[in-house]
Amino acid sequence: MEQQAILAIGIFLVTYGLIIAEKIHRTIVAMLGGVLMVVLGIVNQETALHHIDFNTLGLLIGMMIIVNITAETGLFKYIALISAKKAKGDPVRILISLVLITAIGSAFLDNVTTVLLMVPVTFSITRQLRVNPVPFLITQILASNIGGTATLIGDPPNIMIGSAVKELTFMAFINNLAPIVVVIMACILPIFVVMFRKQIQTTPELKMSIMHMDEKEVITNRPLLIKSVSVLGLTIVGFFLHQMLHLESATVALTGAFILLLLTGEHAMENALSKVEWTTIFFFVGLFVLVSGLVETGIISKLAAQAIELTGGNPIATSMLILWLSAIASAFLDNIPFVATMIPMIQEMGNMGVDNLEPLWWSLALGACLGGNGTLIGASANLIAAGLSAKEGHPIKFITFMKYGFPLMLLSVALASIYIYVRYLL
Repeated sequence: MEQQAILAIGIFLVTYGLIIAEKIHRTIVAMLGGVLMVVLGIVNQETALHHIDFNTLGLLIGMMIIVNITAETGLFKYIALISAKKAKGDPVRILISLVLITAIGSAFLDNVTTVLLMVPVTFSITRQLRVNPVPFLITQILASNIGGTATLIGDPPNIMIGSAVKELTFMAFINNLAPIVVVIMACILPIFVVMFRKQIQTTPELKMSIMHMDEKEVITNRPLLIKSVSVLGLTIVGFFLHQMLHLESATVALTGAFILLLLTGEHAMENALSKVEWTTIFFFVGLFVLVSGLVETGIISKLAAQAIELTGGNPIATSMLILWLSAIASAFLDNIPFVATMIPMIQEMGNMGVDNLEPLWWSLALGACLGGNGTLIGASANLIAAGLSAKEGHPIKFITFMKYGFPLMLLSVALASIYIYVRYLL
């Protein structure tokens, strides 16, 4: 292995170790790791910038602006109270309802947007019940990645696969992935209850205090509410139509954000931009550049090629390898560069005589999306929720998340393995 590749592996492993240790803020560590890749000549600045996924960053920034302005109207507190009242103030029932809302929302919007919308709701509820918000947030993160697996627009890996393989339409993703997503959610939801029910107990008095609250009183600015909800609604419609309109999701989100800023004035702009999670944004930048060193030195390609060669072209072995390799890799790497590497590999297998590539595409989608639940840096939604939680004074530790997420990720991928085998390979 050439010197540059060894150096890239070393920088990546040291950076990742420091992120896990959490002695230094992960944004500082990731940015320094990315800078080292450029300073030491592993990638040049132009190549590093090419590897930064500005569509992801634009989507995040745009939705953060919209959500922050909308939050000032009291809308999220209103939603929180309605949800809590329907659950009779019971924290376990509230957790279940928020998980289901998150999973469904992630399927038909995208998981990052859904998390941005749900986290403020969660904090409003948990403050009133005086319970730890972290179990609620962990379950919502896991639900967002599982739910986002069900559709073409739910998760970035699916968007990439759908863009590369034109015959995999919006309905094809729903028909092939939604059934197993429903099964996984049905299996994991009871586990959530068992794992967290003792951590989210509250008193009968606090439950009753929610039932006596008037949700209408929390709406503080009705004119701004109308503007915010209108723009948010149009933005969501834009997400549904963005492929038809030939627009990237970042363009839709940023357009919505700046239309809302135009409607609300300069004072709202400064306030909204100050509340953007810039530490999370820069963490993504550092991570993209860090992984670019592994991509440009050929490490990821070599690993993927050697792994696929092991199967000898057997469809069952190849599908299972792609599924599990994607899941494990996506837990510890960002799944976007990994999927970008795997797509041409699978296409090349079609040129080498593999007749039916469909099981391989669904294996890649399931592995990459579900694998994001393995660790806190496995998916965009995880990092966004963790950043918002830390800002509220409730940091989600890397090891804490992995303790819950990794075993449930393994269970979901095991269920996906059975599904792939029975539906496509039996």
